[in-house]
Amino acid sequence: MQIQAAVSYEGAPAPVLETLELEVPRANEILVRIVATGVCHTDVKTHEHLGARPFVLGHEGAGVVERVGSDVHTLKPGDHVVLSLNTCGVCPACRSGQATYCRDVGRRNFSGARMDGASPLSKDGEAVAGFFFGQSSFATYAIAEAASAVAVPKDLPLEKLGPLGCGVATGAGAILEALKLAEGQTLAVFGAGSVGLSAVMAAKLSGASRIIAVDVVASRLELAKSLGATDVFDATTPKLGELIREHLGGGVDFSFVTASARSAFDAGLAALAPRGALGFVTPPPADWAPDMRWLMQGGRRIEGILMGGAPASQLIPKLIAYYQEGRFPFDRLIRFYPFADIAKAFHDMETGETLKPVLLMPA
Repeated sequence: MQIQAAVSYEGAPAPVLETLELEVPRANEILVRIVATGVCHTDVKTHEHLGARPFVLGHEGAGVVERVGSDVHTLKPGDHVVLSLNTCGVCPACRSGQATYCRDVGRRNFSGARMDGASPLSKDGEAVAGFFFGQSSFATYAIAEAASAVAVPKDLPLEKLGPLGCGVATGAGAILEALKLAEGQTLAVFGAGSVGLSAVMAAKLSGASRIIAVDVVASRLELAKSLGATDVFDATTPKLGELIREHLGGGVDFSFVTASARSAFDAGLAALAPRGALGFVTPPPADWAPDMRWLMQGGRRIEGILMGGAPASQLIPKLIAYYQEGRFPFDRLIRFYPFADIAKAFHDMETGETLKPVLLMPA
């Protein structure tokens, strides 16, 4: 079938809309009519470094199932779904409930193809790299493995739910599932973008006694306070980590770093109390090295976290329930854009004007 898709090309400032051909779903796959899809920093960074081949990105898709493969029995046409990480389901990590650390996570989500090397997308008979995160949702329709789709209630606004597939789940899941912040504990969040603010909301849900938000943008810090932050700091403050540690009388139980800046990692580590942990969702500069003596003497640790550290099938329903209760207003982070305005959505995310752009597909 013919679809409209936003294709990334090497050197282009943003993806461009084109007509492509999409295959029918295979036995374990579904065809989804995309209603809306979030734009994530991973999309932007992949677009900037994708190489010579054309690629359809997008990995926060939300839509309606149009067709299912012969082996799919968990979903049916008409179901509303959020698409998330593509995992194998059979490796030790997947079998133990740690599917975000699937042994094939890199190839399944970043290769631009299915595991057999084929892409479901083509143009004029030539393959176009797709199946990004098992979906390539910068398109009016997408093919996804059924196991990557999470059914959601039909009475919810589907156009808002896409970010639950990655960005919002990454921030909230890191706090609820990976770090397991408990009532009365303390947290410092470095970076008040959509991931960091989702972490702030999750910390409030957890009953944290102090929630510190750090950013360079004053308006984001004000939003953080309205979402649950008890303290805010300008990220450019000298000796910030030491200041936070002093401010809390010994440091925080957890630091959560959502930015790749060396200063964020330095401050996050310095802010930790003994036995504290720093969780991060984007790598630091390649030459950054932690103070190993500081880690060892305080029994502190550093933990990498991918996609919130919990399977989407477990995390997304939990976040939806909190949203329905009015306790997780992640939609306050969203700004909608017509699909045709994808270049503006990319620009506004890169400049920080918009926290979470969501592209709306034409009706």
